[in-house]
Amino acid sequence: MTSIPHGENGVPIPALALKKDGAHALTVTSASSVRNATAFDKATKVVSVYSTAPVFLQFGKEGATASSADHYFPNGLYYDFAVENTDTYIAAIAVSADATVYISEKA
Repeated sequence: MTSIPHGENGVPIPALALKKDGAHALTVTSASSVRNATAFDKATKVVSVYSTAPVFLQFGKEGATASSADHYFPNGLYYDFAVENTDTYIAAIAVSADATVYISEKA
């Protein structure tokens, strides 16, 4: 069981733990879409994403691919995404400059 931290007034602070072996890093170019080699754990409900350059993202199954028609994600933003049980992969393609996309699974 996970214990949720509380603030000064006893109000719960929504927080999730980083999953052991749940870190992923994608080397992304504008030439082709890449996705995480290892699927997210089925128990993962949230992933945090950070990118060093703007990218387009697509969540999905093993065959997921990203294109310029997908969701734009700016660089320098650390953001949490809810993940469906069937969305065990994230695909990315760079807008123009090469990027590293860091993904952390949370539980």
